[in-house]
Amino acid sequence: MAGIWSEVWTLYLILAFGTPDPSPTTQEKLHEFRRIFLGLDKCNACIGTSICKKFFKDEIRFERWLTAQSNLSSADVRSYEGNYTESTAGWRPVVLSHLMSPHLHQISDNSICTSAGKGKSCSIEAVLRATSRFQSWVRSNLLLPSMVKGLVTPMLRCPSQRLLDRIVRRYFEVSDVGSVQMKHFSEKDKLRLLYTLAVSQQPLIPQMFPGTEGWPFLRYHGSCGRMMVWAGSKPLRSQFSSPLERRADIAYQLLHITQSLSSNSLQFNLFYTSLSVDMFGTLDDRRVFIVDTSTIGIIDLQEGYPPDEDLLPEHLDVFSCLSGSCMRAPPCETVRAAQSFFLLCKHVINKLLVPNDVQSGHLPKAVVNALAICANQSQSDKRILAAVQTLKDILQTLRPCSTLYGYRYPECLYSDRF
Repeated sequence: MAGIWSEVWTLYLILAFGTPDPSPTTQEKLHEFRRIFLGLDKCNACIGTSICKKFFKDEIRFERWLTAQSNLSSADVRSYEGNYTESTAGWRPVVLSHLMSPHLHQISDNSICTSAGKGKSCSIEAVLRATSRFQSWVRSNLLLPSMVKGLVTPMLRCPSQRLLDRIVRRYFEVSDVGSVQMKHFSEKDKLRLLYTLAVSQQPLIPQMFPGTEGWPFLRYHGSCGRMMVWAGSKPLRSQFSSPLERRADIAYQLLHITQSLSSNSLQFNLFYTSLSVDMFGTLDDRRVFIVDTSTIGIIDLQEGYPPDEDLLPEHLDVFSCLSGSCMRAPPCETVRAAQSFFLLCKHVINKLLVPNDVQSGHLPKAVVNALAICANQSQSDKRILAAVQTLKDILQTLRPCSTLYGYRYPECLYSDRF
């Protein structure tokens, strides 16, 4: 047994750092190790293959192979830190993440097999292809609301046709992007998109609303098997002990981001269905981004949404619980205008702005009062939204203007808007 694990660690070290001239036998073992680790052996029940060449050319590597090594056999490790390079640039930090933990993936795969009476081992792709849901995808060139009904992904709770068209038009894993029709999708492309929508929307939101267009999401680089890659960042919780001016700037950005998600030129209301500190991260220029998009719901303010209806038996199938949960988000008509804000104030802002800041005289008492209202779900939407504006007005005066804040310097020297 020790010899087997020694070989695995050797392969993992090569995967992390690369090796100049591995022997043909080592190359073959490394290739198979990568396929299994990335989840390529599970395709087309996977995300895609858009970035596989980078992995196999050693242009994506793990940052801390020893940490990864010690967790390799763990069923709960989902994400790894890594580095990514292109021919025109140096190495950049990235996050390499499975759609869900290996343990949940295994449970999900087992459920696919048992749904078809195959025990715990089968061709999961063959089972998924045989479902009536996937056959409806094969026959259609448009992604229609009826084709995603019953999936638990939050953004699909009340999808409009315009939202589904955007998913298809921005889908990164096919060669010809830009069309709302799926005529250029092969059957394997359709299965990959359906599988991704059923398991997690995490890789799709940054494609639909990219940071290059001003959205607060990190850059999505692509996927290989069941592993997705996006730009790296520092966890927001690492800033809790920072000076008040830094925490005030973060709090202001979070409130501003949340406002922009609900009010934007595309007329899509992106809202939080649940929230934790780990949902956010920061970059070296002090900008705040949303890292985890898996719990964001979307309401089309332009087209609206149909009334909530009970699901019919044909809408509940093996795809309905692949994420590890069969629980659907509450109906869209129950989403309050202030929902994202009281979740944000209760679970994040409260940790950034603490009573000691007021007691020391560095933070106005009005902030504590406004924060208490904002974090109180029993308050009316009008009162919560007014408290949010009060918080922004006060925090704006506490934000520093220096070269450390590259995302708004030197503009902040000349305009209060920054």
